[in-house]
Amino acid sequence: MADPAATAPSRPWRSLSLTRQIVLGLIVGVLAGWWLNAHYGGHEAGATPARQTWLEWLGLVRDIFLHLIKAMIAPLIFASVVQGFAGTGDMKKARRIGWKALLYFEVVTTLALAVGLFTVNLVRPGAGVVLPPDQATAGLARPLTLTETILHIFPSSVLDAMARNDVLQVVGFAVFFAMAVMAAGEAGRPVLAFFAGLTQVMFKFAGIIMKFAPFGVGAAIAATVADQGLGSLLTLGKLVLTLYFALVIFVVVVLGAVIWLARVPLKPFVRAVREPFTLAFATANSEAALPKAFENMERLGVPRGIVGFVLPAGYSFNLDGSTLHLAVASVFIAQAAEVTTGVHFGVGQQIMMMLALMLTSKGVAAVPRASFVVLVAALESFKLPVSGAFLILGVDALMDMARTSVNVLGNCLASVVVARWEGEFDDARAATFDPDERGRT
Repeated sequence: MADPAATAPSRPWRSLSLTRQIVLGLIVGVLAGWWLNAHYGGHEAGATPARQTWLEWLGLVRDIFLHLIKAMIAPLIFASVVQGFAGTGDMKKARRIGWKALLYFEVVTTLALAVGLFTVNLVRPGAGVVLPPDQATAGLARPLTLTETILHIFPSSVLDAMARNDVLQVVGFAVFFAMAVMAAGEAGRPVLAFFAGLTQVMFKFAGIIMKFAPFGVGAAIAATVADQGLGSLLTLGKLVLTLYFALVIFVVVVLGAVIWLARVPLKPFVRAVREPFTLAFATANSEAALPKAFENMERLGVPRGIVGFVLPAGYSFNLDGSTLHLAVASVFIAQAAEVTTGVHFGVGQQIMMMLALMLTSKGVAAVPRASFVVLVAALESFKLPVSGAFLILGVDALMDMARTSVNVLGNCLASVVVARWEGEFDDARAATFDPDERGRT
C-alpha cells in the first residue's frame, strides 16, 4: 500500500497566501541577518569586504522592491483621488469627507501623544541613562511650521511633486483636479473614465510587485539585523520595550475603542490589515504598504473615493505611531538629562512640549528622516540635550518598524471610520472579505 505521505502532493511556495509568504520571508531574513552578524560582525566591525558584499546584495534586493513600490505611489494616489472624488459628482460630499477625516486625525493623534506621555512617565526608561556629549546638528532639515505645512499642500508643479513622491502635494492637486472634472460636466466624463481605468491598472501593477514582497521584506530585515544585531535591544532595551508597550496600549485601548464605537467588523478588518501591517513592520516603510492597504480597504467595503482621500492624507496628518514615538523619545531624553543637569522636566513642561509636537509633527512627511528631525527641533526648543536624539539612533531601526506599522494600521482604520461616519461602509462586503482571494497566483 502506498505511503500517503509519499503520494500527497507537495505544497509549493506559490500556493501559500501572500501573508504567509511575507511572514516566512521575515523569519528567513531574521535568521540570515543573525548568521551574518555572528560571522562578520555588525556596524562596529567596520567595512570588511565580505560584510560589505553581503550588505550590498541585501540592500540591492530591498531597494529594488522599494523602488518599484515608490514608482506606483504617485499615479495610484492621483488616479484614486480623482476617480473617487469626481465619481461622487457631489462637491459638498467631497468637502464633508475632508473635514471629517481631518477632525478624526487630530483627535486620534492627540490621544497617541497622551498615551506616550503617560507610558513614558510610568516606566521612566530614561532614569539613570548617561547621555553622550552634545553633537552638531548642522545639515539637518528643520520641520515645517504650521503656515509652511499649509502652503506645502499646494504644489507649484504637480510633475515635481510626483517625481518626489510628495503624497501631500499629490493629494492636494488631485482634489482640485477632481473638482474641475466635476465642474466640466459632460466634457469631464472621458477624463473620469480614464482615471477609473488607470486605477484598476495600478492595482494590477501593485499585484505584480507584491509577488516580490517576501524577498524584499526578507532582505530588508536581514540587512537591519546583520548591521545592528539582535543584541542592539540590550543597550537601550528599556526604551524600545517602553515604546512597544505604549503602542500596544494605544492599539488596544484607543484604536480598540474606535473599532467598538464605529462598529468596525473586527475579524474582517484584522484580516484586511495584516498584510499592509506586516509589510510596513518588516520594511519600516509606509509606502511599501500603501498599495496593498488601498486594495484591501476597498475590498473590505470602504468606497474608493474615501480610501483615495483618507489613506494618502493620513500619511501626513495621522501618523499615530510616529507621534507616540516622539512623545516617548522626547521625555526619555528629558529623564536622562536629569542625571547630568540635575534639572527636573516637570509634567507642565512635558505638556507644553506635547503641544509643540502636535503642531510640528503634522509636517513630518515633507522632511527627510522625519521623526528624528522633529525630535531634534523639540529638544532644541526646550533646551534639552540634542545628544539624546543621536543616542536613540542606535535602536531607531527597531523602533521605526513598530511606529511605521502602527501608522499604517491607524490610517486603514481611519478610512473605515470615515466610511461608517458617511453611512457608506459596506458590511456585506466586509462579511465576505477573503484576504487570500488575490494573494494566490
